[in-house]
Amino acid sequence: MQYRSKLFSTRDAYDTEGTQELFIKAMQENCRFQYKGCPEYRRILDGMGFSPDDLTDEEALTKLPFLPTLVFKKHKLCSMPESRMAVRATSSGTSGHSSEIGFTVSDLWAGLKMVLRVSKLRRLVSIVPCHYIVFGYKPHKSNKTAVTKTALGATMFTPALSRTFALIYKNGKYSPDLEGVMRAVVRRSKSRFPVRFMGFPSYTYFLMKLMDEKGIRVTLPKGSKIMLGGGWKQFYAEQVDKTVFYELAQRVLGVTDDNIVEFFGAVEHPVLYCDCKNHRFHVPAYSRVIIRDPETMQPLPLGSEGLVNLLTPMVTASPILSVMTDDIGILRDGSECGCGLTSPTLEILGRIGMRDIKTCAAGAAEILKEAQL
Repeated sequence: MQYRSKLFSTRDAYDTEGTQELFIKAMQENCRFQYKGCPEYRRILDGMGFSPDDLTDEEALTKLPFLPTLVFKKHKLCSMPESRMAVRATSSGTSGHSSEIGFTVSDLWAGLKMVLRVSKLRRLVSIVPCHYIVFGYKPHKSNKTAVTKTALGATMFTPALSRTFALIYKNGKYSPDLEGVMRAVVRRSKSRFPVRFMGFPSYTYFLMKLMDEKGIRVTLPKGSKIMLGGGWKQFYAEQVDKTVFYELAQRVLGVTDDNIVEFFGAVEHPVLYCDCKNHRFHVPAYSRVIIRDPETMQPLPLGSEGLVNLLTPMVTASPILSVMTDDIGILRDGSECGCGLTSPTLEILGRIGMRDIKTCAAGAAEILKEAQL
């Protein structure tokens, strides 16, 4: 994977224009590997009349058959024996099914280099120790979800003095402990070391709202941050506007919006998207985004709403080069953001049920069905 290695060694994490040729070569390199190692993926490409040799230019990226995330939720697709995988991570499974994606040591190494470069955008890596309040699952041997591993990994951006978790495993299930977290926040606010929140925006918001209702106000130490990731999941109906969230954070925690950082990603597309100072997701050099018409599946121009198709050559253990999410989004000209980055910006608007995605998106699932997987 020489081209992937070069791509993930790129110093400028947002040089999508300068890495375009390298990205295409890395995608072709990975596609050939998946085609050879995963019979199901080879059957999909053959069934759609696509060869790895066709990946020669930017237009070919739009023609590479994509796999809906639903395929990974119903089928375990691997390009090597599980014994060669260092880690297997699953999605949260809020829809009733979970994807399971494998990662080799080289996949993880590429991911580590990516995370370190992307996180520099918001100066997340520091030698200053922090107390962590994790609005996510406390690790448990039965929990293999990627969101749990990611949240725990984010507590390693700095030396961790303590970790307090909002979701505790007890009697065979996870339960929120917002009262316990609130006490920890009040206690840590008196520390001379920064406090970092990490995890689901929903539980972060619920905690801040609870504090506001109880009239509890604290000022977290200088350098404290709120890091959000994992989406609102089953609390999508309770999602609030970012400005409401930011105002509440400043009112009850004393954290200004420039110290609030949001992440975007998925187990089926493990590339880290970190918002810029203007809170927009610029597409990093390690991935590409195609917005597609929900009916025709054809690529749409900048500024158009459509389904979000994510591409990356990062992973070799599983064929996730091009995945179709159930997210509706818009890709915009990044130079208009004003933050200094010029790579395109991705805005997620909402979700559409996978059953509503027509034509080509169902093609992969049909081929797998015919293969009796």
